[in-house]
Amino acid sequence: MEIPSKYSLDHSVERAEGQTASGEEVSEASVDDVDDLAANPRYHVYKFHSEILPDDRAVLVYLPQQYLEQEERRFPVFYLQDGQNLFDGRTSYIAGRTWNAHTTADRLTRESQIEPLILVGIANTGLRRMAEYTPTRDFRLGGGEGPSYGRLLIEELKPFIDRAYRTLTGPEDTGLGGSSLGGLISLYLGFERPDVFTIVNKTEPKPKLRIWLDVGVAEGARHVRDAELLNRLLLDRGWQSGVDLTYLKAEGAVHDEDAWSARLDQVLRFLFPSR
Repeated sequence: MEIPSKYSLDHSVERAEGQTASGEEVSEASVDDVDDLAANPRYHVYKFHSEILPDDRAVLVYLPQQYLEQEERRFPVFYLQDGQNLFDGRTSYIAGRTWNAHTTADRLTRESQIEPLILVGIANTGLRRMAEYTPTRDFRLGGGEGPSYGRLLIEELKPFIDRAYRTLTGPEDTGLGGSSLGGLISLYLGFERPDVFTIVNKTEPKPKLRIWLDVGVAEGARHVRDAELLNRLLLDRGWQSGVDLTYLKAEGAVHDEDAWSARLDQVLRFLFPSR
């Protein structure tokens, strides 16, 4: 695959085609046993440069096992915000706590509960996280660079991923997700650009987005109230519970990676069910 010069890959490009640097096949079990992402031929880390926003950021790609075994097959893609929290406990906001996205996706794929999919994590840039993940500017807190962040995803990152990997490029095979502000910007971009991130049905008064929405009860009464309000608004505008909308109120769950990790299997089963 061709890697533009402004994107540097930390692992060898050949590994995306199913071999180690020595040319030996690597079994999924052996990689999972040692939990060594650096040795996993399905895990790639890029330093990604944008012409739209100022800071370079890490982009992390995790491929399903089928990517190495079925060389003609193309795969759906799930783009996830706060990418440093998805896979590697050494880079996560709270050390050692991640979404365990790779092991969850691998398990569900082995059990034929979901379609094999490519996970793409986009790391936030620290101090600019709030600005980039908010679609409008708050008069006290600032922000409002969400539309520019959306351009980065749509005009720069997605074309790169589609060139570098065997992806299914249509909106029906392209998902977007995140937690906290990452969820906010994902929902905003889904509404603004359903031509990129989901199916568009022009005969209906709403974009045909498939939405998972959840909140932890222990996150606080205000957050639960706001999530329930959003759920009701979506239902009022034509979404159907269990069809193209799932709302989960998780008892005892707080606002952290452990809680989101515990629910990720349900998210993947709803958004990328096995066909």
